[in-house]
Amino acid sequence: MTLLKLFLVFAKIGLFTVGGGYAMIPFIQKEAVEINKWITLQDFIDIVTVDAVTPGPIAVNLATFVGYKVYGVPGAIVATFGVVLPSLVLVTIIAAFFYNFRNNNIVQAILNGLKPAIVALIAAAIYSLIQNKAIFDFTSFLIALIVFVAVAILNTHPIWMIAFSGLAGLAVYWR
Repeated sequence: MTLLKLFLVFAKIGLFTVGGGYAMIPFIQKEAVEINKWITLQDFIDIVTVDAVTPGPIAVNLATFVGYKVYGVPGAIVATFGVVLPSLVLVTIIAAFFYNFRNNNIVQAILNGLKPAIVALIAAAIYSLIQNKAIFDFTSFLIALIVFVAVAILNTHPIWMIAFSGLAGLAVYWR
């Protein structure tokens, strides 16, 4: 495993994933756990869990944590740069032209077509994580349901639900 390969893998993920950090989760899992076997599934689940409560962009944090786990500080820097560089270049190019084309029907049609794909990628990430029975049981489902109802329906601030989830996890799973 070289730093160049680490960079290329995360640059590929950064270039071909649309929809933000949550949409990148299944791609990072596939590359880091299944294809390259840099980390175990349990390591990945732990990284995603820590990433969920860490401030900052999800994809950047995931790349940083995976890179660090694989190759220390140099790996963290290389993986982070790899996942960010394609987006930085593409957004800079798009921003230069988007203003002129923002009302174009073709551009709007493409953006509208990407929305369901993004939802599907996020759903795939969730499905992939719950397939591991060690992290998803009835209690986990109940906590997730309570948080969903509180945030989506009762309009509770997400920070309170993060605190609730942490305390509920501590109360239920601490042995």
